[in-house]
Amino acid sequence: MSLPDAETVAQHKSAASKWFEALRARICAEFEAIEDSLATGPHQDLAPGRFSRKAWVRPAVNDDASSGSGGGGAMATMRGRVFEKVGVNVSIVHGQFSDQFRGQIPGTEEDASFWASGVSLVAHMRNPHVPAVHMNTRHIVTGQAWFGGGADLTPMFPENHADDAASFHAALQSTCDRADPSYYPRFKEWCDEYFYLPHRDEPRGMGGIFYDKLDTGDWDADFAFTKSVGEAFLDIYPRIVRSRMDQPWTDADREGQLIKRGRYVEFNLLHDRGTKFGLMTGGNTEAILMSMPPEAKWP
Repeated sequence: MSLPDAETVAQHKSAASKWFEALRARICAEFEAIEDSLATGPHQDLAPGRFSRKAWVRPAVNDDASSGSGGGGAMATMRGRVFEKVGVNVSIVHGQFSDQFRGQIPGTEEDASFWASGVSLVAHMRNPHVPAVHMNTRHIVTGQAWFGGGADLTPMFPENHADDAASFHAALQSTCDRADPSYYPRFKEWCDEYFYLPHRDEPRGMGGIFYDKLDTGDWDADFAFTKSVGEAFLDIYPRIVRSRMDQPWTDADREGQLIKRGRYVEFNLLHDRGTKFGLMTGGNTEAILMSMPPEAKWP
């Protein structure tokens, strides 16, 4: 759909980017609280992890040259005793798509300009019985404006974690149903199709929801839904972590975890559109590849 007036678009951009930053702060605080609460396990005696923050600036390109930059963002990463590696990044970038990318994105047929903001999270856990997770929400403006995002869970041993997947899906379904009963079946199927490794003929994990190009014509409703996805994640995932993080594990469990992580790497490097979008729009490479696990194996 066409954009509203410029003042309204500016207000929408500001509201969305502030929300993403606020959500990131709340997630970081909750994850640090989890680090403090570990009771048992081989890493109990380590100091609780804390997030390290690093700002980055996107270089000026094309019509951004007069402003000195094309936006930027901030990485927040933590390596702790529960979270082996977790990154929670926020960004606000703008500029023009290259001729190679132009036309692949809605609203760029006549004008290649874009603005994008979002929060993106990937957590890889020390305990093999705590699922890895991915979540992101974003707002993109070209000649059109829309929201996208989602969350998906990747247990290392899916056969043993059906209850975690059920809880995760129930939280997301409840969020979707409050907005539109058609959302959950659509977005779940979209997630299942997207987070799939065709070269292995297997899913990356146990799914969740994925949505993109959400523009119903009611910006406030679309934004409210996107915020509710973030809230649902902040509620359910810490509960799953706390229920699993004190569970004992073996060397064989760790070996299985590292092999499963290899699949995560394969998907992100071979198939993930977000990775390609970030690299093709001049994003920060370190932030884009934040999703890579700290250690992985291939049999």
